[in-house]
Amino acid sequence: MKKIAFIGAYDKTDFLLYVSKIITALGKKVLVVDTTITQKAKYVVPVIHPTSSYITEYEDMDVAVGFSDLDEIRGYLGLASEDEFEYDYCMLDIDTYAGYNNYNAGEAIKKYFVTSFDVYSLKKGLEAISGVEEKITLTKVLFSKNFLREEDEYLEFLAMNYNIEWEKEHIDFPFDSGEQNAIIENQRTSKLNFRNLSSTYKAALQQIAEGILEQEGIGSGEIGRTVRKIEKGA
Repeated sequence: MKKIAFIGAYDKTDFLLYVSKIITALGKKVLVVDTTITQKAKYVVPVIHPTSSYITEYEDMDVAVGFSDLDEIRGYLGLASEDEFEYDYCMLDIDTYAGYNNYNAGEAIKKYFVTSFDVYSLKKGLEAISGVEEKITLTKVLFSKNFLREEDEYLEFLAMNYNIEWEKEHIDFPFDSGEQNAIIENQRTSKLNFRNLSSTYKAALQQIAEGILEQEGIGSGEIGRTVRKIEKGA
């Protein structure tokens, strides 16, 4: 099972579910783990009988809420400590150093730093890797209506005292009230409907999926066709 870490204080739940939907539609088995303080997945992912910790199936993926580490998830699934998970990918939603450490996110094959440019998201997001001693390579996922170079420079200024190596590429999510309305409507209907998302938002989702799946030889063409099938409900 390959780990993918999404790190930051910015709300990542919805977009992480959309990315996971693309990957499951490509035939991969995905576990989404909400390790965050707020545990938003508990509220936006439908479940019949929620308990303090559980795994529920949603849109062909499994979503885990309320677990402290992967060993607890193994126990819930009835696996021994030495047993391998049956998932291809584990998508970790992380907003604290405890979550990063407990889930051994340093082992993740891809690590994304997800943020908007408000000061809280920037500073609180960086706190999630404040205890990391080894150099950590991160890809920026930037939520902003109008991306400005000055904003990116401010992020890099705040991160100067962290042992971070930024990937050259960064992924821009244009985000406005229209996008938010589409996501809220999807939450109400408990569906991951791609049709009402903007083309630029879907392109950013596809870019992340490409980065995750590049080692498997799944290219942009196949991922693009998969996104169009999801839009049509195929």
